[in-house]
Amino acid sequence: MIYAIPLFYRVSSVDSHISISRLHRALQFVIMKHTILHTALYFDSNGTIMQHCLSVNTLSDSDDMKSYRFSIINLQNDNDCDIDKTTNEILNHSNLFDLSKGHVIHCHIVRRYRPNLLSLENDDLLMNDDMILFNIHHSAFDGACTSIFLRDFSVAYESNCSLPVDDHRIQYIDYSVYEHQIDMRLSRDFWYSQLEEYNLEYRLSLPADRQRLSTDQRSGLSSMAQISFNNDISTSFTNYASSHQMTPFQLGLASFYAFLFKLTHAQNDLCIACINANRYRSELQNMIGMFVSTLPCRIQLDSHWSFDELVKHVRDNCLSILEHSHYPLQHILADFHHNPSNVPFLETVFDFITLSSDVDEMFLNGTNLKQMSLEESYEVAKFDFLLTFIYNSTLADGKLSCSFVCSRDLYEEKTVVNIARRFEYLFEELFTSKAIINQMDECIRSISKLSLILPEENEEIKEIVFCRQANVIERGSLIYI
Repeated sequence: MIYAIPLFYRVSSVDSHISISRLHRALQFVIMKHTILHTALYFDSNGTIMQHCLSVNTLSDSDDMKSYRFSIINLQNDNDCDIDKTTNEILNHSNLFDLSKGHVIHCHIVRRYRPNLLSLENDDLLMNDDMILFNIHHSAFDGACTSIFLRDFSVAYESNCSLPVDDHRIQYIDYSVYEHQIDMRLSRDFWYSQLEEYNLEYRLSLPADRQRLSTDQRSGLSSMAQISFNNDISTSFTNYASSHQMTPFQLGLASFYAFLFKLTHAQNDLCIACINANRYRSELQNMIGMFVSTLPCRIQLDSHWSFDELVKHVRDNCLSILEHSHYPLQHILADFHHNPSNVPFLETVFDFITLSSDVDEMFLNGTNLKQMSLEESYEVAKFDFLLTFIYNSTLADGKLSCSFVCSRDLYEEKTVVNIARRFEYLFEELFTSKAIINQMDECIRSISKLSLILPEENEEIKEIVFCRQANVIERGSLIYI
């Protein structure tokens, strides 16, 4: 699952149903429209990766395509444990994808156990609480593709016919060719200037429980912790971003920098990896494909900066990077004679995801399906240390949340939970209503004055100090620590 994006939806309409055969046709129509969903990827004899678009006629007539991309699972028991077990088996199936044959997407129909309703009449139907699980390989799909895919899938189901294709519209393979033709000299110079004085072998002093193993020995197991911020914090965060003319991504990144500065005991030259949508041209906005890129984001902090000053530097830095975000990471590293397997900053990652209502649910000819969240146990640690913010404006409460997903090879679960609690405490220091009102107080807003000491730890410190003082007789004035 480490290279896959699952989309899980449950039928939530009691009085309506969905046709499985029509779902199957809709999936084929979407695959036919978006060439990346029927493109084979393979290495040639020289080790160069190649793309080959398969014929649409081959797709529509292929029994292999039908059996491989679409499956129906009838649960034997109507309980959540059975659903979790089935979902886990699907997501961890080792032979689910075959890139050399263009097999990059699979649709799994999961039907609940209904012994009294099994008949030829309803064998083609999905009813209330039945589920659809799409699993799509990351080489063909990124997070921004979700709304595009769901929109086209809904249209294809409703019309029950092939989707219109503009022969003059560029496809993902055209973008790949275009990218090789861009003059990237200015971008190459920009990235070189960003990193020329940075030691790419430098590793942040994060509080890991174990030494990092080589990439080849990575287990993929994760230690996780999640935080859901209340409405007061969420509103203060978005208001702060708006008043400082910055995006939530930039403000979240500034908060993460402040946290890393404190967590590493004032390491001030911080370089991490950030996830970038990389859809920098209007033609790319409605195209399915793997555009998302990983970029180095470096900042040299001054311990005397206020948080407001840190925010300004992060905003300006992000804006300068935006102009050169299309320059591939492999080129950045090649310019310094490095490859991604031995660059530590790629293992500390920041991401900010904004969810929209068109992803939370799907409508198929009037039948409503709600998105389901997958169990935490399905989360794979792709990096050593990942912080992901999620902002969902459709929620009544907890619009802003975040999660730490760290490699269990390095971090025990309790360590990650503790790290997350410290981040939550620092975040509340920055974005409670009181903190926002007092944001002009440079002492309060200074990053050097921020604290990761939890309230109960403060109490323990006070008790220890008090006990020591109670046993010491001093003739001079009392000194407070």
